Amino acid sequence: MKILIIDEMHLSIVDLLAKEGHQVDYEPKITREEILQKVQNYEGLVIRSKTPMNRELLEKATQLKFIARAGAGLDQIDLEYLEQKGVKLFHAAKGNRDAVAEHAIGGLLALFNQIVKADSEVRKGIWDREGNRGHELKGKTVGIMGYGNMGKSFAKRLKGFGVEVMAYDKYKRDFEDDSVKEVIWEKVKAEADVLSIHVPLTPETRNFFTYEELKSFAKPFWLINTARGEVINFDTLNRALDEGILRGAVLDVLENEKFQKFDAAQKAAFEKLADRDNVLFSPHVAGWTFESYEKINQVLVKSIKKAFL
Repeated sequence: MKILIIDEMHLSIVDLLAKEGHQVDYEPKITREEILQKVQNYEGLVIRSKTPMNRELLEKATQLKFIARAGAGLDQIDLEYLEQKGVKLFHAAKGNRDAVAEHAIGGLLALFNQIVKADSEVRKGIWDREGNRGHELKGKTVGIMGYGNMGKSFAKRLKGFGVEVMAYDKYKRDFEDDSVKEVIWEKVKAEADVLSIHVPLTPETRNFFTYEELKSFAKPFWLINTARGEVINFDTLNRALDEGILRGAVLDVLENEKFQKFDAAQKAAFEKLADRDNVLFSPHVAGWTFESYEKINQVLVKSIKKAFL
């Protein structure tokens, strides 16, 4: 097949696809306008998140047989249209699930032990032991929302910490094992000391975490979000932190990740959030390790090969 790659990828993707007999055009700097002009010539598209795979684009892709998404999120893809046209969709959650799990653990431990604050102070000559007293993870109850590739990998990483791990997934059943206890959402809200979010962005999950939802948790808790920022907005985070509903947060994703496109209200809310010692940020890199960068290619090529034997 003739395949167009429109985003930056680990260059191994070209050789992996070529070895399977495909003709590959690697054009990471291509613009949306250029994609629209030439997409009708390709049977496969390999993408990240450069541009939405919406009806405008897909209707021009008259020969398209598959889209391969180098990542987990599918919220920028018109899934209904692909299903109607019989276009296959592959994604690479298995390629970066370990990276996401390790990042979530690292962020949680850094937050519990005030690593960022302590490091900053010591560099300034401040030796404040009491002000940097930490919390132990052992003995805590960790709740997981969403038990797909990411949630399951996160649960496995927690096994050695002496914590109780429980997970809720609206669309999965009978997944309980020695890593996790399967529970209803109300059970998570009643017992969690930590909540880690591992759900895709859908109309159902967008802004799911309202102030009222957070307030309905039985006790203050720490929040980890390595999924999608749009599940909770800045104002809700600030209010919950102000009122002690949240004890802290690890945020790899934000409701708006383009700082230059903040409106005045978002800018003020983000600045307030960023001024907090009990909030840790990273720029949507939880699944973006040197290892996952290459593993994602292997997962995608394997899926393509299996589907078109």
